[in-house]
Amino acid sequence: MPDISPSLSNPSLLSRFWFHTRRNISNPHLYLGLLGIACFGFLYYLFTEGWPLPRFEKLPGPVAVFTEWFSPDPMWGISIYSEEYYQHIWASVRRVGIALLIATGLGVPLGLLMGWSKVFKDYSFPVLELLRPIPVLAWVPLAILMFNDTETPVIFLATLASFYITVLNTMLGVESINPNFIRAAACLGSKPHHLFLHVILPGALPFIFTGLQISVGISWFSLVAAEMVSGQYGLGYLILNSYTSVTYETIVIIMMTLGLVGYASSALVRFVGRQLMQWQARALALENR
Repeated sequence: MPDISPSLSNPSLLSRFWFHTRRNISNPHLYLGLLGIACFGFLYYLFTEGWPLPRFEKLPGPVAVFTEWFSPDPMWGISIYSEEYYQHIWASVRRVGIALLIATGLGVPLGLLMGWSKVFKDYSFPVLELLRPIPVLAWVPLAILMFNDTETPVIFLATLASFYITVLNTMLGVESINPNFIRAAACLGSKPHHLFLHVILPGALPFIFTGLQISVGISWFSLVAAEMVSGQYGLGYLILNSYTSVTYETIVIIMMTLGLVGYASSALVRFVGRQLMQWQARALALENR
């Protein structure tokens, strides 16, 4: 297994960040993505304002949404100039951050143990598979009963959704490691804890970060649903509050905000994963991939 320890000759984190930024700017895939977003925006305008269809006639069009979103004096109180807008964003981002930290701190070690020890997996995997199909919203009444405040149930529900994804992907990452690597390290005299730290953990990292990227999206999905039920702040709460007060422009604004914040959080996970798996990037470069 390649050595993933940082070298003194490696460029700094900031230098690598700017390198990847410049490379992405020159990548044609970026502009194809922007073109796809522009096409989606055009269809949104066409169906709601330009050539309104029956199913879209009650929805606010992009002109009304962006006018409200970037207005210094918004009609419904939510825009990039309003302090309340950023308070709700921060509340949701903080909850997702806490949920991901808890899910990662518990799920990664559990997944490593399940993939490393067959006996431990035989005990724990049936319990995981029994609980995993239960929808997160089904836990809402129990979460409210278990926690007295309004903040902890929301974090608990977001953690629960991310936890299963993190555990399963980590376990699959360990099980996907070539057994020859493990046998070779054992023949060379590696002790079990060295084998775990230098073979199992690095080999499972690609699957771990794939699971984290998926769990970020699942966590946002679960968080918004939980905030609609039991939250007092956050983007999900704001969507429900806007629906009850018939401010549909605000609903679309918050939905687009969720997309932007969720995309940024996934991009951050991908960036951290690339920094921790430089050996994989070098291996793919050698394979012309």
